[in-house]
Amino acid sequence: MENKSTTDESIFIRATSKRNGLTTFSIGLVVLCLSFILISLLPRSLFLIGVFALSAGIVTMLIGWFKIREPEHSIELTKTQIVYRHRHGVWSLDWQNIQRVDVPKVTSGIEHKKLGMVGIKLREYQPLLASISPRLATNLLLEQRPLLLQGNQCTTGGCYSADLIEDDRFKASDGQTITGIPAMLANRMTKLRASLGFDLFISASELDRSTEDFVSLLRDCQSQVNSEIQP
Repeated sequence: MENKSTTDESIFIRATSKRNGLTTFSIGLVVLCLSFILISLLPRSLFLIGVFALSAGIVTMLIGWFKIREPEHSIELTKTQIVYRHRHGVWSLDWQNIQRVDVPKVTSGIEHKKLGMVGIKLREYQPLLASISPRLATNLLLEQRPLLLQGNQCTTGGCYSADLIEDDRFKASDGQTITGIPAMLANRMTKLRASLGFDLFISASELDRSTEDFVSLLRDCQSQVNSEIQP
């Protein structure tokens, strides 16, 4: 597993959305300070210009702040698992639990349109459900609404659909009954698998390369891991 962002044991992926966080925050701070000066110096007829600059400074600072809050690396690939890090929590997935990785596609007329994300199909849900934090699971349920409605031609997530309501009970393959937020996530993954062929999704904004290149990297890592564990 060779990559410019590696240690001897891991490959680290830094999200594009994380870049320039401190710079963005600093620019916003400068604009905010200048806007106060404009408001105090400009005549009343031009007061709205100062207010607009003030608003722009605040928004820019907020964008920078959210970038800074994100983990330094969104994904870590180790010899045993994938670890995904988000400000809301973490999930991990063993290589042996990955059945398939690819870029999901949806049908648009007679064409197949690639989605800006990487899809992962799991062998078993339980290990992922055991590793994910409740806050991150809740966040995934919210973020996946537009994805779930792709098949219904409703990409905004604002359309009503019974598919958005998840049962809080899920029966695992080993017969165990899972309840609460993990069960809701499991039921959501079941629906996404039926419509898109994958259970778990990583947005392109969480990557430092194209989705196709990341898929190739995951396949190479999994192939290497599998070859090492085979007798």
